[in-house]
Amino acid sequence: MKSRREFLRLSQQDLAEIAMVSLATVKDIERGKGNPSLNTVNKILDVLGLEIEYKVRQTIL
Repeated sequence: MKSRREFLRLSQQDLAEIAMVSLATVKDIERGKGNPSLNTVNKILDVLGLEIEYKVRQTIL
């Protein structure tokens, strides 16, 4: 996330404002801290032009 943000020349503050999340949230995610909701992550990734790929793993019993 950080490398994409920097590639787009956005500061952490810019990203937070555009994604409508707190600056602390952006900082925590970039440091690998915190536990953001999926909604929060989606807001940030949308601004960065990225998406989450969901995979369902099937367990064979």
